[in-house]
Amino acid sequence: MQRIIPKSIFFLCFNLLTLISPCQSRFLLPRCDDSNGNYTSNSTYQTNLDSVLSSLVPAAATTTYGFFNRSAGQPPDTVNAIALCRGDADLDTCRSCINDANVSARDLCPNRKGATVWYDDCMLRYSGDTILQNLDSTNGGFIWTPDNIPNSNELYQAIRPLMDRLKSEAAGGDSVRKFSSGSTFGPGFTTIYGLMQCTPDLPEDQCYSCLETATNTIPNCCNASLNVRILYPSCNLRYANSRFFNSTVVFPPPPVEAQPRSPPPSSPPPPPPSKSSKTTVIVIAIVATVSSVILVSVFVCIFIRRKRKPEGQLSENSVHEHGGIDEITTAKSLIYSFGVVRAATNNFSHDNKLGHGGFGVVYKGKLPNGKEIAVKRLSSDSGQGEEEFMNEVLLLAKLQHRNLVQLLGFSLEGSERLLMYEFVQNASLDKFIFDSTKRVTLDWEGRYKIIGGIAKGLLYLHEDSRLKIIHRDLKASNVLLDAQMIPKIADFGMARLFTPEETQANTCRIVGTYGYMAPEYALHGQFSVKSDVFSFGVLLLEIVTGHKNHSFQNGVVIEDLLSHTWKSWRDGNASNLIDPTLRDVSDSIRDMIRCIHIGLLCVQENACDRPTMGSVVLMLSSSSLSLPVPSEPAFFVNTIANLQN
Repeated sequence: MQRIIPKSIFFLCFNLLTLISPCQSRFLLPRCDDSNGNYTSNSTYQTNLDSVLSSLVPAAATTTYGFFNRSAGQPPDTVNAIALCRGDADLDTCRSCINDANVSARDLCPNRKGATVWYDDCMLRYSGDTILQNLDSTNGGFIWTPDNIPNSNELYQAIRPLMDRLKSEAAGGDSVRKFSSGSTFGPGFTTIYGLMQCTPDLPEDQCYSCLETATNTIPNCCNASLNVRILYPSCNLRYANSRFFNSTVVFPPPPVEAQPRSPPPSSPPPPPPSKSSKTTVIVIAIVATVSSVILVSVFVCIFIRRKRKPEGQLSENSVHEHGGIDEITTAKSLIYSFGVVRAATNNFSHDNKLGHGGFGVVYKGKLPNGKEIAVKRLSSDSGQGEEEFMNEVLLLAKLQHRNLVQLLGFSLEGSERLLMYEFVQNASLDKFIFDSTKRVTLDWEGRYKIIGGIAKGLLYLHEDSRLKIIHRDLKASNVLLDAQMIPKIADFGMARLFTPEETQANTCRIVGTYGYMAPEYALHGQFSVKSDVFSFGVLLLEIVTGHKNHSFQNGVVIEDLLSHTWKSWRDGNASNLIDPTLRDVSDSIRDMIRCIHIGLLCVQENACDRPTMGSVVLMLSSSSLSLPVPSEPAFFVNTIANLQN
């Protein structure tokens, strides 16, 4: 059970420590373990605890790896302790931090047999239970600053590749150090810096699992903050929009056995190189030189061939990897030169900018024939590579449905990758349902048509088109609204094509948006049509309630939308969930509650219990059709105070 210190006491401790020792490592968070009870003064347990903790600081002075463990005593008075310094902390900082943590742990958790304290540069933990190689990713805490950005999905899309990379790098560390740090470009031309670390006693899979748990809590805990820490006893992560770690890591890899720098005086001098050795060296040098010349020649030829291609021409081989000759023909018919698109957008003028997403900027343009278009210009660091780009081109070229955005063309020239869509006048759905002014203009009839249109678009993708497609990133910002407020599903960069006989697939690369991901996909990489059904259910509940799926404020408690919806439904208060701007339409309350019911059916934890999109369309179109009782949805609940950093 996590013990949360009242905010006033936390700030008092924090301010006192800052005033007393401004140069010392900053205190972050304590956790007093109640599971093992208390010890009495002058007991055997206290003697063992004193012995263990007093030996940690000298240990920090004699080793260079930043991780220490000590044990003392026999059951039931055994005391185990570990200390972990941040991977970029120097030895003096590490030693000083552990010393401070030693004092704080006993001051903040007096007579407790177990405690964990986190500082900026280290963590100290002791317990009567075994600690080493026992994963603990539950009893921790979150710290963030209330500087949340307007578009949380934009932030999560930007940091997801960095989080995935850091997880793999940290988990792949050795037995003395599991630490990684790095940076990526964030929303609004910011740079996001990230750091992850595990206690190195954990095997690789447990470290990765701990960091995966920490990463998955980001959308639920911290209100789209740009400065977040997630602290668990076995691992921790932090990201911020300013550099907070040292670029040079000071802890070296484990030492190898020392070798003498030169032969000892008694050793005979090395024999002169033989004639055959000299010949070998000459042969190697000639082969290396010839190989280099050949490689350079090959690269020059490839470069010249690419430069000779007509402007905007697409490599037939690269398209053939995605399909057959039909796909090559389809793709070629949509090619536009970069110059035409640039002219249509007035050289990508800021005045023509429609928005900025996770993969780049969207501009409004007009072709020479007067047709208005929306141009998505992918940034070079967007994370969407050529494979995802061609994936979106070839999929959208074949899909024709009034509830899917229409692809008009594309340009692939050098580092420039442009997608041209039909211009949709009313931007995306999230601009309406999450805007206090605009959502008033979206009455229940309009919302109901939008829900039905999205459902029909997904049904077309899953069952009615000649392709079977899983979207994998359905969310409010990926649903566009035209002049008649007809919804159009957009952004197929992460879509996956299924063969007719396929029902489920696995992936190691999790793509999409936290909060809309089905649990089996977010945790295990398993996706199917039921993954899209889950995302649709979340989106449906957002449309009815007018609230985003994460960080829902329910009085003084912060919880996610699915948790709040389930509790209200279970307690018979479903009508309280409805967007206040809709509650006056009394004759439609029944339909709104029915939609909440359908949404809960779609977000059930077990994928087999969720309906297909065909069943959902039928439920929405027939009010006389009886609905099954939903089971508890998949959601993550963790209520915690917002602690200033």
